[in-house]
Amino acid sequence: MPFGFFSRKPAAPSLPAGLRAYAVGDVHGRLDLLTEMLTRIREDNAARPPADTRVVLLGDLIDRGPDSAGVVDLAMRPLDFASLTVLQGNHEAMMLQALAGDHEALTGWLRFGGSESLRSWGVSLEAIERYEYSRLIAACRAVIPPPQLRWMATRPRALHLGDYYFVHAGIRPGVALHRQSDQDRLWIREPFLHSTARHFAVIVHGHSVTPDVELLPNRIGIDTGAYASGTLTALGLEGEEQWILQTG
Repeated sequence: MPFGFFSRKPAAPSLPAGLRAYAVGDVHGRLDLLTEMLTRIREDNAARPPADTRVVLLGDLIDRGPDSAGVVDLAMRPLDFASLTVLQGNHEAMMLQALAGDHEALTGWLRFGGSESLRSWGVSLEAIERYEYSRLIAACRAVIPPPQLRWMATRPRALHLGDYYFVHAGIRPGVALHRQSDQDRLWIREPFLHSTARHFAVIVHGHSVTPDVELLPNRIGIDTGAYASGTLTALGLEGEEQWILQTG
């Protein structure tokens, strides 16, 4: 067979030398699990050679679980051992849209975990269940600190490091990086989840819950349903190495 007919095995994805990254899946109001995970990451990082360490939270800090307010407060603080990047998820986007006065978004947000978030910020159950929407939005904005809302609104939608692209939900297969939309970055499931195409990078994402980590050639899904399962997952990356940390 002529030399040109031999296929070359694709190179393993990697991070640049000296860089170490930990990506953390959807927290959804579980302050207890995020606190535990950050301790595990700190210990894992300390057991390895010194590196430029990055921690990336993949969005959906809020909703469903009991302490969204506490999770946001913790995520806004700098880490003492690594740089921290917090991406925006679709639940943060829903919250911001709802509190900007979009009644349709408010309906969806309350149905998918927003009520738990509001109670963690001190909004009463009576207000959530009985207030008409304009009054409820006013009650929310009265108790949620404006700096927290501004912080959530300015979170990036993605982070590109080496051969990995960190994003909340995923990307649109077959579309160049510069043409990807925030709608897809925050919300997409199909055709992303079943695509076998090689993307511009290996996509590290949350958003779509699976009982186990999905380690695939073109994407790595790490949303293990922490708010219900008690298992919050982090993916560690350095060079060509990949490893998993989990709570519980």
